[in-house]
Amino acid sequence: MSDRKKPLAGVKVLEIGTLIAAPFAARLLAEFGAEVIKIESPADAEGKGGDPLRSWRKLYPAQGGTSLWWRVQARNKKSLTLNLKHPEGLKIARQLADEADILVENFRPGALEKLGLGYETLRQTNPSLIMVRISGYGQDGPYKDRPGFGAIGESMGGMRFITGYPDRPPVRVGVSLGDSLAAMHAVMGALMALRHRDQTGGKNGGEGQVVDVALYESVFNMMESMVPEYAMYDLTRSRTGASLPGIVPSNTYVCGDGKHIVIGGNSDPIFKRLMQAIGRSDMANDPTLATNDGRVPHTERIDAAIADWCGQRNIDDALAVLQQADVPVSKIYSVADMLADEHFQARQMFEQHALPDGAPITLPAIVPKLSVTPGGTDWLGPELGAHSNEVLQALGYSDEEIARLKAAGTI
Repeated sequence: MSDRKKPLAGVKVLEIGTLIAAPFAARLLAEFGAEVIKIESPADAEGKGGDPLRSWRKLYPAQGGTSLWWRVQARNKKSLTLNLKHPEGLKIARQLADEADILVENFRPGALEKLGLGYETLRQTNPSLIMVRISGYGQDGPYKDRPGFGAIGESMGGMRFITGYPDRPPVRVGVSLGDSLAAMHAVMGALMALRHRDQTGGKNGGEGQVVDVALYESVFNMMESMVPEYAMYDLTRSRTGASLPGIVPSNTYVCGDGKHIVIGGNSDPIFKRLMQAIGRSDMANDPTLATNDGRVPHTERIDAAIADWCGQRNIDDALAVLQQADVPVSKIYSVADMLADEHFQARQMFEQHALPDGAPITLPAIVPKLSVTPGGTDWLGPELGAHSNEVLQALGYSDEEIARLKAAGTI
């Protein structure tokens, strides 16, 4: 790993968000060197507080109430407990916003304004501030006040309608895809806005702006040619199971041992190699099947030929034949497959760390991989309020003042 600074070193990020979208966006910035201060609610009398993600999917009995997901989602962040309903808590939040390059939040539109932390207020003292706002439906429009989670964004954005089999109800992907797509759009927007700010004067005088990210729009942005197909041809794309509509062949097939294999033979030269590899030279040399446009009307016949070939051999044999023929192919990996796979290992896609009690933990490594200034994990998701003293001291608060704020329930 390079010993140079990470690419976002020196960038200060204030995160006011919970659960998935905003915290994931801030995590990506933190992994590449940004100083991310995450504001969390202080613990109550029962010890409950902070981001609810701290307690989601708790599988490890000795975690002390903290989930493994939290350890990943909050890595490299500084946890500051702050009661935003307390006047002094708001004062501290404003001080941090005055120093921030980027503020990331995922409250409903208007919620920060009610606290006195809206963009128009904060830009009065920090006109270079970039505020990244992630919400279900965006900051305006007739639906802006509705609650919106990733599942709603996936539904309204078109993904659920085309996911699954045509004779069954729509299904979801088994991860929080809508939130994650929104987080990635948020990071893209933040970095573009940062580029503009730096071109117009930098941190002291450059032009800040709002990055408005809607969950449903982030999903909608993935829908390829769906809109023009409908607008021009009245074509409504629907569920097609494991295949891609209009791209042939690209599907999932069952091998003789009951295991599933994914084959992508949809480019013209690859299709020819695929057909020859499975003993169907007749189809490989059929001029009507030479291009994708010609193959689409014969989708069922092509898929049947491939399925028949796969069904006569186990998955290892099928993989060996198709890989030898230079055809894109893969088994469908479980997490156990990933951890055992030599390519994952060679690409250093796992990191070894230890939980606070010393228990070992394996984390996914950081992507994308930069050759000169790669990201890295400096620490796991921290305990609640672990950095409160450090952050406040950097703002000029004395030990006595910090003690007073703790006694008052402000932090």
